[in-house]
Amino acid sequence: MPIDQRVLVSESVRLLDLVGTFVFALSGAVAGVEHRLDLFGVLVLSFAAATAGGIVRDVLIGAVPPAAIQDWRYITLSLLAGLVTFFWHPLIAKMKSPVQIFDALGLGLFAIAGASKAVAFQVEPTGAILMGVLTGVGGGVARDLLISQVPTVFTAELYAVAALAGAAIMVVGNILLPSSVPVAAIGGVVCVALRLMAIRNGWKLPVAKKPD
Repeated sequence: MPIDQRVLVSESVRLLDLVGTFVFALSGAVAGVEHRLDLFGVLVLSFAAATAGGIVRDVLIGAVPPAAIQDWRYITLSLLAGLVTFFWHPLIAKMKSPVQIFDALGLGLFAIAGASKAVAFQVEPTGAILMGVLTGVGGGVARDLLISQVPTVFTAELYAVAALAGAAIMVVGNILLPSSVPVAAIGGVVCVALRLMAIRNGWKLPVAKKPD
């Protein structure tokens, strides 16, 4: 989309994106520390977890250069989260399942922010929902691949489904009540709650079985 025709993204969406960046960076950094990476490795993992989904989303919707590269705040928040986690990991580790908690919060924030930005760039509803899901799961996929794990989205309890639910509420709600902050909040809460409930209760999609 040409610069002079670009739809400006609201500050509320940018705030969601920045908060989600910090939260997902924490999840990436925690995973890095738990896999005993050095400081550089932890910072790389925190940046990848925080920005991979958003970078791919921005490229696909024509918001280039991606915000994570253009705006210094994304890089700063990612590195700050990595440093905090590296030097004060024992405090963060006191939380029960910190990676899962940070991941669930980041998933909700990014699913809503991603869908909102896609809507702002005039992506049709189905595509906007998919952009919300991509933004939510992309960082986790990058994080898991870098530590040589099967991405959580393929194995975890209702991961992409939670992002899909939150993004769908956001996009459909935007059609009914344009630019409604409460609708975005509801979508985010539903996403995070569904993810955490799935973790607690072990809700999963059917898993493929090996042939006899």
